[in-house]
Amino acid sequence: MPHLFIAVTAHGYGHLAQVGPVAQALSDAVPELRITLQGPIAPAFAAARLPRGFRHLETPADVALPMAGPLQVRWEEGLARYSDFDTDHAHRVARQQALLAADPPDLLIADIPWVPLIAARHLGIPSVALCSLNWLDILAQSPVGGRLPASLVAHLHEGYASADLFLRPAPSMPMAWLPNARDIGPIAACRPRRPAAIRARLGIPDEKRLVLMQFGGTGRLRLDEETPLPASVHILTPDRAAAAGRPDISAIGGPGLDVLDVLASCDAVITKPGYGTFAEAACNGIPVLYVPRRDWPEEPPLVEWLTARVPTRAIEPTELAAGRIAAPLEAILAAGPTTPVPATGIGEAVDLLRRWLQ
Repeated sequence: MPHLFIAVTAHGYGHLAQVGPVAQALSDAVPELRITLQGPIAPAFAAARLPRGFRHLETPADVALPMAGPLQVRWEEGLARYSDFDTDHAHRVARQQALLAADPPDLLIADIPWVPLIAARHLGIPSVALCSLNWLDILAQSPVGGRLPASLVAHLHEGYASADLFLRPAPSMPMAWLPNARDIGPIAACRPRRPAAIRARLGIPDEKRLVLMQFGGTGRLRLDEETPLPASVHILTPDRAAAAGRPDISAIGGPGLDVLDVLASCDAVITKPGYGTFAEAACNGIPVLYVPRRDWPEEPPLVEWLTARVPTRAIEPTELAAGRIAAPLEAILAAGPTTPVPATGIGEAVDLLRRWLQ
């Protein structure tokens, strides 16, 4: 029975959302595929993104960058976390090897912790990195990039460069130094467009335009209770507190009303730059109003790619906080939906990976 081991970084659920569609497609293509997930992911979220019957090891494979809300990284604390993690590198590799050796996989996919890639190489297990970024480039291009310990840089470089492949789904950071890089198309989960069903379920009038507000990460960005919305707009959000007391905002969640269902059926998305929502918006043809994260090194390639494919507009965090959202929201809605971008990266990844799982 083929065994796929997926190691997901501790930083954000977007990484499982990125590798999840590939895992689903591999499960469809490879009969009796057995999947193990490693990472501190909430079981309900993991179950929503992976094929049924996977084994879940909640042991972290790396550390998370600490966040001050959904837009800002606490870079100094992040440098300390990564430095501390690296001081125990040899023991972490040994523990990871023991974890893999206890139930050896036919293939390891990392999105994008580096220690599992090193451990797999030591054990002779085929390994593939799959991600739109890597932690070496993120840290090196951050405000603390000039102070990274040399040993941490060496271990990050070793992990990513030693994988059999590093798959870069569009849009990705350049990562030109990788000797094993392979560019593929975007990866996104696409759902049917059914706005009428969502309006009926939530009691939203037919004439209302549906707008998803989704920031993810730590903390929340919320509209003030006094923030005026265009009369034609109804906002949907997974943040239940943001919907409290506002008839023009509804909370979503649960079967048929998860973020992916709503995104595919809405008229626009309000979000921050991040691979998952940007790729899913483009692959569903949905316009995007985004709040910049200017100290996040992945932002420029994400924004450049998205603006070439769907109507896209930025709104400053201060403007959002002040409630000045109506005009930019109306502008993005006027641009309208576009032809969806095909999520070709899923099939390309399956074609490249299935040989290790036959």
